[in-house]
Amino acid sequence: MDFPEELKYSKEHMWVRLEGDRAVIGITDYAQAELGNISSVELPEPGDELEQDDSFGSIEARKTVAELYAPLSGTVLEVNSELSNAPEFINDDPYDAGWLVVLEVPDAEEMNLLMAADVYEDYVTNGE
Repeated sequence: MDFPEELKYSKEHMWVRLEGDRAVIGITDYAQAELGNISSVELPEPGDELEQDDSFGSIEARKTVAELYAPLSGTVLEVNSELSNAPEFINDDPYDAGWLVVLEVPDAEEMNLLMAADVYEDYVTNGE
């Protein structure tokens, strides 16, 4: 299981990489392993407004559909359009090719509500 230290994590198994006032967001290595082979992804549209902890899409895997919850509030700037044809990128490379959305984040203070890598690793290793 991979827990990159430069990222922040939510209890809903989302990761965030802050790049100035932009946040790249995806699901964690732990989440993709739990879901199994991902077959499709439903993502918001650029321009959509997201509120922290609100559902913004879903991921369908072999026997389940999982809701995606926004780890931060913001405006969707980009979605990973590659995932419509190749959702397996999420399984193969959840922290790079498998990213989901990029948000413009007006309040980076929300990052303080997310977990550091070691805290998230403990969260998934020792039970939620």
